[in-house]
Amino acid sequence: MKIAILGSGRGTNAEAMLKAQAAGTLGRAEVVSIFCDIPGARILDLGKAFDVAVFQPPAGPFKTRFPPDIEQAWVEEIRASGASFLVLAGFMRVIKQPLLDAFSGRIINLHPSLLPAFPGLDAIGQAWRYGVKISGCTVHHVNEIVDGGNIIDQACVRREREDTLETFTAKIHAAEHELLPSVIRQMSR
Repeated sequence: MKIAILGSGRGTNAEAMLKAQAAGTLGRAEVVSIFCDIPGARILDLGKAFDVAVFQPPAGPFKTRFPPDIEQAWVEEIRASGASFLVLAGFMRVIKQPLLDAFSGRIINLHPSLLPAFPGLDAIGQAWRYGVKISGCTVHHVNEIVDGGNIIDQACVRREREDTLETFTAKIHAAEHELLPSVIRQMSR
């Protein structure tokens, strides 16, 4: 299972995957490339640290989506990198038909809530403001509905009385760093 990670930010979930790979605990999966849509994002530094190819193709004029021709160019670059499976880890663009068709059934996403609750942006903040006592994270298949694909696995995080939004967020991120490599390991069997 040759994986391309798509990310837009710090890359902490990508780093968790790469650390699992370095430790030999990612199963039969191999991260072969990292793709980023944001210039200067920290995820770009992970390539050198883990000896993985990094790509930053043009992303187009929109912040949350690709124009179809740009998305098709990403398909071609991802395929050229040797990847056949995509992991969206902090990728902040909605993907559409070019990527969905090219990698049908082979795209997963990590989302910081227990879907179907709190889809979309600021999921942890949404859960916090709602006052949930349990939230967590979800790995799901990607389809044309934002955060609407079939759920693969979830991890729960309890909100304690002493938690702040910051500590609650940190606990959810820690759960993500465990869940994503675990799911990939299971899927690569």
